[in-house]
Amino acid sequence: MRFSKSILVILAFGFLAIYNFSFCVSPVISNIKALEKIDPAKGVKEPDSDLVWYEAKDLTIEGKGWNDTETFYNRLPARAKGKVTDSVWNLSKHTAGISVRFITDSKQIGAIWDGGKPMYHMANTANSGLDLYEKKDGKWEFCAVGRPKDSRTVHAMAKKQAGNATEYLLYLPLYNKVTELKIGIEQGAFLAPAPPRPKESKSILFYGTSITQGGCANRCGMCHAALLGRWLDREVINLGFSGAGKMEMEMAELLSELDPAVYVFECLPNMTIEMARERVAPFVKFVRKKRPDTPIILVENPLKGQEEENAELKKIYENLVGEGMKHLHYMPSGGLFDGEENGTVDGVHPTDLGFFRMAVYYKPFLEGILGIQIK
Repeated sequence: MRFSKSILVILAFGFLAIYNFSFCVSPVISNIKALEKIDPAKGVKEPDSDLVWYEAKDLTIEGKGWNDTETFYNRLPARAKGKVTDSVWNLSKHTAGISVRFITDSKQIGAIWDGGKPMYHMANTANSGLDLYEKKDGKWEFCAVGRPKDSRTVHAMAKKQAGNATEYLLYLPLYNKVTELKIGIEQGAFLAPAPPRPKESKSILFYGTSITQGGCANRCGMCHAALLGRWLDREVINLGFSGAGKMEMEMAELLSELDPAVYVFECLPNMTIEMARERVAPFVKFVRKKRPDTPIILVENPLKGQEEENAELKKIYENLVGEGMKHLHYMPSGGLFDGEENGTVDGVHPTDLGFFRMAVYYKPFLEGILGIQIK
């Protein structure tokens, strides 16, 4: 009788194994079959490379708020030229926050892009490089980095992948433009756009300064906006403009055209107290009129010695709430940069450590707002 029970236990575990295998693996196989794979005939060869190269434009592009851009990888629409400041327009050509999601079973993954020269205080892998992540067990993990040359770069980034169908996320440079972007895979492997996100999973929109844009992370995917995008599994639109995030009404008009899950305004480091007094309330009111139910977060200046400026922002926030504005939130600066050792490269711009601390601070705040929306 004891032997019979053992047999039954073995059979039961065997049944469970088959059950789990069929229900866990079959959907993946069916999903692969349903993918709109890129036609291999679109692939091109590159000298001194065994990979086949495909236009990234044919894959799933995220982080672009507008499609009517002057060139494909610009962050603002072409009609913004001459309306926004010259600084904002020029910086909008930088690809901060723009990313490519795709699926492939290739064991090697490469990229061709413009490359670019380094900045004096920021790793070239971040300002002009690429940053590749792969999805494992539902979470994004670092895979490889695209190291740029001063000009057009052809780089086989990942060389020892498992060869299973895997979803990848490729971040573009934070402080440089991209006019050419190709993804390289092995001959015989497939490449497909990643499925679009659920309609209810709207983007998180950040508008602000050089910190928002990603200065000075070590890789493109290590600024706080990108970290939060992976942790919360949301598309992120990064509208950070170095030294130029100053809440002009022209930017309010543009931002209100978009329909994110939440607006995060972190412009204060680029604004004087007088500027804040004149611009913050009208800016927020304009966006609120166009987007009456979208949460807006006003973020304090996290830099030292900004107590008076932050007090002014808090006063503006309280006045707006007192006037009856709904879905307006306030994020104090205490905690953004807190921790042992300084997390900046120059006393202002975060390193990876500083950005990680910022993302940890933001995460529960955003989770609460997104959770309220879901309800």
